[in-house]
Amino acid sequence: MAKFYVQCGSIETILVAESAESAAMNALDQMLQSHLWIYDDNGLSEQDCRDHLMIEALLHLAPTVRVSEQGFSRSDAIEIGTPETIEMWHRLMVGMKRLFASAGMPTRSMSSIGCVPTVAFTAPRVPR
Repeated sequence: MAKFYVQCGSIETILVAESAESAAMNALDQMLQSHLWIYDDNGLSEQDCRDHLMIEALLHLAPTVRVSEQGFSRSDAIEIGTPETIEMWHRLMVGMKRLFASAGMPTRSMSSIGCVPTVAFTAPRVPR
């Protein structure tokens, strides 16, 4: 596992992940945890949930997630589309909800499976 520096809009965090794509998803997961409630609203379809996430992304995130193993604001950072990353996260949440239902587990709030909110690390801007 490698250490990645991830940036997307106001998100700037350092984390350990298996790949750049995994790092991008983990970083956005921190931001999207507060939106898990949409998967508990029976009045919303899966498409409604997806649309909600995409609108939030348009309002609060950059169009791409920049991932680097070297540091923040690097010209050689890998750029991964924010919509594609959110789509993967949405599919994961829908899959988990379906899995709980098909396993016969008692109704469980999706927001209860979220992790404790974390504070993203913001690196100081120091010239190199």
